Amino acid sequence: MLDIVIEARKAAIAPGMDVRRILPFRLRRMVGPFIFMDHAGPVDVAPELTHSMDVLPHPHIGLSTVSYLFGGQVTHRDSLGVEQIIRPGEVNWMTAGSGISHSERFEDPSALAGGNLEMIQTWVALPEKDEEDAPAFTNYKPEQLPIYTDTGVWMRLIAGDAYGLRNDVKTHSPLFYLHVVLQKDARISLPKEHSERGIYVAKGIIEVAGRAYTVGQMLVFNKTAEPVIVAKEPTTLMLLGGEPLGERYIWWNFVSSRKERIEQAKADWKAGRIILPPNDNAEFVPLPEDKSRPAGNPAPQALS
Repeated sequence: MLDIVIEARKAAIAPGMDVRRILPFRLRRMVGPFIFMDHAGPVDVAPELTHSMDVLPHPHIGLSTVSYLFGGQVTHRDSLGVEQIIRPGEVNWMTAGSGISHSERFEDPSALAGGNLEMIQTWVALPEKDEEDAPAFTNYKPEQLPIYTDTGVWMRLIAGDAYGLRNDVKTHSPLFYLHVVLQKDARISLPKEHSERGIYVAKGIIEVAGRAYTVGQMLVFNKTAEPVIVAKEPTTLMLLGGEPLGERYIWWNFVSSRKERIEQAKADWKAGRIILPPNDNAEFVPLPEDKSRPAGNPAPQALS
């Protein structure tokens, strides 16, 4: 059964950098452990505006950020001292745990030319027992991510397990995450291994149970549903989901099972106790002022 259709909302995270924000949604905060999803691009800006798009150093706790590019490139720097350029087909998996800061900068103007930059970023909440783990970062190359093909179907497993595919991307709870490309009239079903499953339409049009869905829509299904997904034109999908973790609070870039931990993270960032990336520490995003909502409710305000 189809639980809900989520319509992406427009969010501006920097000049010239509008994103489609899918999760969190007020009627559906999470799909499995996935608590946040942004779709940025395709982005086309003048070379002189490239720097204005940069996501400055900012903090996270209690989650893993997962960055995946369709086009372009982004430079990641974090408080562990990691500097990593991510390119299409790679996965940047950063586990914040007890606290990390990082930046994402668009330093190659040619990577933005002609609307080439396009990326998906998700946040995966951590199980309670792992929320205070030491922060970590890993970049996974395309050859580490298995691919499955069939007539009119191409898919890459980004993380977890689905359709009999597995890889070595380190996750903390049962989940699946796939990049799927379908040619016109191709058909697929959803993986059956997981309780909560979502389909995000990144490009094209799909039909499910006689109804069409298009770019910017996410369809969320329960465990008993067995939908048939038909591509009405060349289509790109992100399939994701997994097992639920229970209630999570989210404020700005912080995720936790405990409200008081969110408050501690706010104080830590304001006081400088979450250090900046050593190779990107000249500027940062200050703690937002939010006088209208209690901790746990404000939507995230950064791409990652």
